[in-house]
Amino acid sequence: MESFFFNLTESSYKIEKLFETKDEYITRVDISNGIVFLDIELHPSKELRYEFSNLDRMLCISVVYAGSVALFDKLAQQKYLLSAEHIDLFVSSRQDIEIIVPKQESLKVFVLCIADFILKRYLSASTNSVIDFLYHSLQEDITLLHLERHALDALSLYIIEKVRAMASMESMNSLRCEHAILEFLIHRFALIDIHQDSLSDDEICITKSAKEILLKSFVHPPTIEVLAHLCATNETKLKSAFKKRYKTTIYNYIQKLRLQKANLLLREQSSTIGAVAKEVGYKHQGHFSKLFFEHYGVYPKDLLKK
Repeated sequence: MESFFFNLTESSYKIEKLFETKDEYITRVDISNGIVFLDIELHPSKELRYEFSNLDRMLCISVVYAGSVALFDKLAQQKYLLSAEHIDLFVSSRQDIEIIVPKQESLKVFVLCIADFILKRYLSASTNSVIDFLYHSLQEDITLLHLERHALDALSLYIIEKVRAMASMESMNSLRCEHAILEFLIHRFALIDIHQDSLSDDEICITKSAKEILLKSFVHPPTIEVLAHLCATNETKLKSAFKKRYKTTIYNYIQKLRLQKANLLLREQSSTIGAVAKEVGYKHQGHFSKLFFEHYGVYPKDLLKK
């Protein structure tokens, strides 16, 4: 069986139109050996079904702009529905999948596939490294494992548009595109919550409670003292357990939640930077923009320019 990834051509960057009509297309782009994306826009007037069988170990990130599509893992007898405005991340060491596209007005999807040997470049030998976790998951016998789902955010859209625009570049397409893909992966991997340290049952309970409270109140969060009381513990134990599990302080976690929410809000073209900053809990626009750049490497104003 041929590999899904290896691009045996003279050019490392290859664009292939798998299907194209006046207003529909399925485009495959080989950025380099081991990194492939599919850019899809369809207007199906009836249900469509596609079979995909392979033995490549891969990470797959699906970005659905509009419409919906279902994946049926025939080996595990598991069905996944991918819906509009969401990003889903899967890992798979062997594939026997049926892709089901229901009748709908429009389906627009971007799918990024990364081979395990690409991830292997960046292993750190750390039990808490997301890349190590993903790579070692791919060495297991898994068919299609769904790891995360998040709402489609402004920064992801911004980077994807950079990737799609590489086709119009005249030189260094592969290098430019791979750089943008790494930027995209860094952003997505930062959202994966894993913990492999030994935690006591008490620590797991405390940190789970703290996280649930902060997810609901990060705009106006409780003080550490109040948060500890709500989690039925003391401040010292709360801070220690939280950092042990999430590899960050409570303060930095609150900042992360605020910036993630701002990232989503910046998709609204009618929003202003000041309004977004205020909505996520920052009084000063300049301070918010500085923190956003430090976290994501791009200013909020640049995302609003899309």
